[in-house]
Amino acid sequence: MKITIKNILLSGFILLSSTVFAQNKMQSLEELINQTDPAWPLLQKWADSAKNKVEILSVDSAKANEALYNTQVSTYATLGAVIYNTGGIMVDNGWLRILGSGSEKLNRSVPEWNKGKTITAYGDKPAYLLVADDAVGGFFAINYGAFGEDLKHIFYLAPNSLQWEPLGLGYTEFIRFCFDSDLSAFYKGLRWSTWDQFIANLDGNKSYSFRPYLWSEAGMDIDKCTRKLVTTEELFKFNINKQKEL
Repeated sequence: MKITIKNILLSGFILLSSTVFAQNKMQSLEELINQTDPAWPLLQKWADSAKNKVEILSVDSAKANEALYNTQVSTYATLGAVIYNTGGIMVDNGWLRILGSGSEKLNRSVPEWNKGKTITAYGDKPAYLLVADDAVGGFFAINYGAFGEDLKHIFYLAPNSLQWEPLGLGYTEFIRFCFDSDLSAFYKGLRWSTWDQFIANLDGNKSYSFRPYLWSEAGMDIDKCTRKLVTTEELFKFNINKQKEL
């Protein structure tokens, strides 16, 4: 066969395409849905007996299928069970929001929320995965290498330090922590005196921004700070950019 520039370019394109598809090969939905030992029944029991107020948001099956496929995690795992069986989970009247497959009250799924932040395209392997956040501008993420060797453990981007702080918990342990731990102790200094009067009807896509900044010396007393509702998207980007500056 006569070798031409066209043939060389075509061969290169085929080789490149096969390499890309090999790198981004994704499991099918059927492979991800575990029928024999799913994590969800146990999670339901934990929610039913939780010490904190837990609201499981209704799930849309089409959204759940899409979110599970795009996240590429099995329903055998706790994360997969949350994505596939909930539109999200609200804890403490919505102060803490655990992402699922998205719902009217928490209109963000795990893969949608991470796209453009921790991944470029679905199927990418992130250095960390955002899985929950709170009303005061804190963000929870699973570490896949971004924060050192404490792999698959939860880190918290604290709004009063702008540092990713290790919680020493895997994702399953984190869910139990949200359901049963003393959240008032965890959020000491991050809840103003009348916080509970503002949270019940809070849109799950919004969080409070404070002035002076909570990480500044002037912002150490949250009751003396002014607060403003902003989109959680806007606040995450702002915090990440400020973290880089600091």
